[in-house]
Amino acid sequence: MNEENGSGFYKFAKGNGVMNLPNKLTLSRMVMIPVFIALFYVNFTGHYFVALAVFAIASLTDLLDGKIARKYNLVTNLGKFLDPIADKVLVLSALVVMLTVPQIFTSGLGGWAIIAAGCGVAVILAREIIVSGFRMVAASSGVVIAADIFGKYKTTAQDIAIVILLVGAGVCELAEGPAGSVINYIGLGFFAIAVVLTVISGINYLVKNREILKK
Repeated sequence: MNEENGSGFYKFAKGNGVMNLPNKLTLSRMVMIPVFIALFYVNFTGHYFVALAVFAIASLTDLLDGKIARKYNLVTNLGKFLDPIADKVLVLSALVVMLTVPQIFTSGLGGWAIIAAGCGVAVILAREIIVSGFRMVAASSGVVIAADIFGKYKTTAQDIAIVILLVGAGVCELAEGPAGSVINYIGLGFFAIAVVLTVISGINYLVKNREILKK
């Protein structure tokens, strides 16, 4: 849809210069990150579920800003810069703060589980740093590296794992019984899948674009 055949929403989304609607959504996602962290730690009944709601809304803005920017041709350099940063900081912040509550990752599995979870989060963090640096090197050579299918699967698995683990933590907080632990196990399964996909995605980026490193 372009400006000629668009509706009043186009003018609203276009906004003023680079501060269009997609970029405002991206900025709002960044603002919601400290809000999510605060709600995760503030101890009141159901705080994990409230933090989950903030995470879900922030993740929804990630889905919307890209679609709106592409549909209405509102892609800007500011958006290209901020959007991946907001995405990565949101996910990594959630994983790191959850590591500070060991029972989320142990769930009766023992101390080795939190060690494994910490290593998994470190792998995810390392992958994001390596791929971001690799993209910068590629950009300096005039090459744009698009997201691959494994990267998209990785992001989806990470989001699902965070959501399920937060639900499990909330259930464990509010109710006794095995339900919370079962939900946690499912979340841990998705977290393991996310770590595996993270490794595959990182290797795939480097292998497919290895010629860049030879220049």
